Amino acid sequence: MGAFEGIDKLGRYQPPTESCRHDHIPSPHPEAAVHSPKLAALHARLSLPERLPLQTLARSLVDVSADSDPAFNNSSLAILGSDILGYYTSEFLLCHYPRLPMVVLFAAQSAYVGPKTLAALSQEWGVEAAACPGGEVDPGLLQFTQVDPGAPPPDMLKPGTTSRPNDDRHYRRGLSSRIVYDDQFGDMKANPDSGIAITGSSTSFPSSPSRSQPTFPPPSSSLSSTLTSHRPNLGPDRQPTASRTTAYAPPPSRNGTTHERARQTFVRALCGALYLHCGKPYTRSFFRAHILSRSLRPSTPSPATSSLPSSSAPQGLASLFAFTQPTRDLSRLCAREGFEPPVARLISETGRASRHPVFVVGVYSGRDKLGEGAGSSLDEARFRAAANALRGWYLYTPGEGEVSMPSETEIGAGGGNGRERGGGKKYIPPFIDPGEVVV
Repeated sequence: MGAFEGIDKLGRYQPPTESCRHDHIPSPHPEAAVHSPKLAALHARLSLPERLPLQTLARSLVDVSADSDPAFNNSSLAILGSDILGYYTSEFLLCHYPRLPMVVLFAAQSAYVGPKTLAALSQEWGVEAAACPGGEVDPGLLQFTQVDPGAPPPDMLKPGTTSRPNDDRHYRRGLSSRIVYDDQFGDMKANPDSGIAITGSSTSFPSSPSRSQPTFPPPSSSLSSTLTSHRPNLGPDRQPTASRTTAYAPPPSRNGTTHERARQTFVRALCGALYLHCGKPYTRSFFRAHILSRSLRPSTPSPATSSLPSSSAPQGLASLFAFTQPTRDLSRLCAREGFEPPVARLISETGRASRHPVFVVGVYSGRDKLGEGAGSSLDEARFRAAANALRGWYLYTPGEGEVSMPSETEIGAGGGNGRERGGGKKYIPPFIDPGEVVV
């Protein structure tokens, strides 16, 4: 063992000995991130830039349930990352599909950056979870305290803990109140004063013990420059001081979290860290490469989705619509827009007298065909034709040159200062639709 405990003569990280143990702290020491093969592999696997230090990447893997100190967990980074993901996703959907109903917008937002999607994304990245958090754990592992079996979920909301006023009276949750009081997915969110876990934020865990660290011998001259260049500003509470006599143990009342929640928090924290260290251009490119490149799984091809550009958005958005009375909605839409009343006409049929007939019905407004559908009966074909006509209306998208998202026009969004070449794009006002049909 060399002069610096934890590093051998070749500069490789070794587990700490009895004279220098890291189990006194709830999460790995920031200096250990430089010597973690798992962390370096994750950094290279995601093609992250060198401006994102390994210490910050290691911090994004520490959940608040593992380390309650906000200076060493990913709670603050997850809050920023959640807002960034919600902002980029909502502007993409609203600018490319300005006629989307709010219910479909909430569903699409959840499909892109929802909890289950982000948790699956971290698994695809190859992020492994540690069995139990601690200072001796490899910094390249996801660290969180598992919730006890049979315990209620940490994000379960009870009356009096949501952000809605008078939620104990069980008022009806209308669409307008979901926009005002609920989160970006249209789901109820916790009140910050209730102590319930908020998506991408910190919970009211008890404070951890003293952040004192074991005393390290002075590094050798051959490793001094390397360690100094990668050593972050630890702050006064994590500077190496006298060694503790008792090992750290989580308090019995410490809350836990689920595997899925810890994984989604890591993805949000990573996006927040990229925004802080790499800026807007790289964060937007990372979002396009890992979020917008994912497509929803479409149900069945329909005429409403065949005309959508496959490069701008997934065609599976059409599968998020669920109409109960499309013929009535289409009639109200035509009346609002000043079109002729829709008329259903039989286009073709086969096997009317057989056991499996097929009818193809089209819905027309004057001479314009609005939609087409096939079914085993005339009513079913007319229903599908009206539904496809509504999907074609709501999934309208402007041309490629007519879409300008706000993040593209910000100063420095293109790598410049907005006035030089490579700066923000010229702002084009988006298309504003009167809104969805209200029956």
